[in-house]
Amino acid sequence: MADTQREIERKYESDESGLPDLTGVAGVEAVIDKGVAHLDAVYYDTADERLAAASLTLRRRTGGSDAGWHLKVPVAPGVRDEIREPLSDTVPRTLAGLVRARVREAELQPVVRLRSDRDIRHLVGADGALLAEVSVDAVRAERLTDGGGTAQWTEIEVELADGGDPVFLDKVEKRLRKAGVRPSSSASKLARALAETRPSASGKKKRKTSAPAPQDPVTAGDHVLAYVRAQRDAILELDPAVRQDAYDSVHRMRVATRRLRSTFRSYGKVLDRTVTDPIGEELKWLAGELGVDRDREVLTERLTTVLAELPDTLISGPVRTRLDTWAGARRGGSRSRLIGVLDSERYLTLLDTLDALVAEPPLLKDAAGAPEKVIGKAVRKDFGKVSALVEEAIEAPPGADRDLALHEARKKAKRTRYAAEAATPALGGPARALAKSMKSLTSLLGEHQDSVMVRVTLRELSAVAHAAGESSFTYGVLYGREEQRAAAVEAALPEAWAEIVAEGSAAGA
Repeated sequence: MADTQREIERKYESDESGLPDLTGVAGVEAVIDKGVAHLDAVYYDTADERLAAASLTLRRRTGGSDAGWHLKVPVAPGVRDEIREPLSDTVPRTLAGLVRARVREAELQPVVRLRSDRDIRHLVGADGALLAEVSVDAVRAERLTDGGGTAQWTEIEVELADGGDPVFLDKVEKRLRKAGVRPSSSASKLARALAETRPSASGKKKRKTSAPAPQDPVTAGDHVLAYVRAQRDAILELDPAVRQDAYDSVHRMRVATRRLRSTFRSYGKVLDRTVTDPIGEELKWLAGELGVDRDREVLTERLTTVLAELPDTLISGPVRTRLDTWAGARRGGSRSRLIGVLDSERYLTLLDTLDALVAEPPLLKDAAGAPEKVIGKAVRKDFGKVSALVEEAIEAPPGADRDLALHEARKKAKRTRYAAEAATPALGGPARALAKSMKSLTSLLGEHQDSVMVRVTLRELSAVAHAAGESSFTYGVLYGREEQRAAAVEAALPEAWAEIVAEGSAAGA
């Protein structure tokens, strides 16, 4: 398992005067000289620098206290996760996998070599604890492709100690600014090296490291494409997190796929559905693969919660053990299965297709129309479909037909929510209000659907327990409670829906 460290740091421009006196920084008791480390790092990327375009850095470094392979993944401005693997001659499989969604079928190759003489200082507090590491780095950069340009510079780097308060970095920066030191204009050493060693316009053609920044949306098509692009980006950015089994990453990627599918369907007058429908089917496949374990996790959480609410007098037989066995039945091979999906040709082809869609969107005539007219009409149409389904569900007798109608209404409410989200930059408050009300409706109907699925699971568990000679009493108790929960949702729905309709009418939905 790769080692992951959260890195919170800031970089500053530096001249030859070295490091200003930092003993005056609030909380600093002493500045300790830790000597000079000689670092030698080779950075890897594709020929068209896809990792750099995504602010990802992959390097093999020797020297210092953390020699090895490092993959840095952006988390927030000034915050990155550094994933480490031991030294080896080739890129470790784990790190290659984490950038697979960016690299795809391209080849990783050495692009830049950075050699740094790092003059290190430790800022420590009154108790001797490390607050931050400050270094003055004399950097020599050599491009390993495109003719081998070189560059050199000196910079100051301030890295917060593990578990430190980021506010401390503000205090250090205040002192540095007072001494005339300014933040670096480059986000990383690699970014600066790539920029300063790139062949000049008179030499080889300048290679693009990123797509041009999108212009502010004007037309209906601009707004829809902005939303599509954001969901495509979310899938790519979440890919490493899903591979690492990071909390909630699978759910968030699944939501991004749903948002894309819903957008294709809602805005079929903007994007040609003969093109987007096949992509939507592939997104549906991906969502299904992502949901195999997610659905079971949701049911497990629900069952665990309702079981914990029961008094011991109502628990008969090894119910908790049976639930644990059921919950873990598929977990053993699920990680390798999901990684296989993300490494599959089908998934990588889907990513290529999404890139192509964003680069050359299949725009229809309405894409050039005014957002207020085109997008507003699409949102109102979706809301009308939700309205019809909710009314149908309210009128249906309790039972399987109502359960199905409520489930269909929930799916359409999600679609309407996503359509309203895409419309918000164009339509403002009314779309934002509709998205909020659809989220509330989805949550209410989701509670009902969870109850339906929990009851299905309880019947299955009860049958297995009965076949094993165990008491099925507790499963029946839980089933009855879930029926009551569903009935409560059904009873609350008419009033909740009336409020949503009133709010929608006021907003012009």
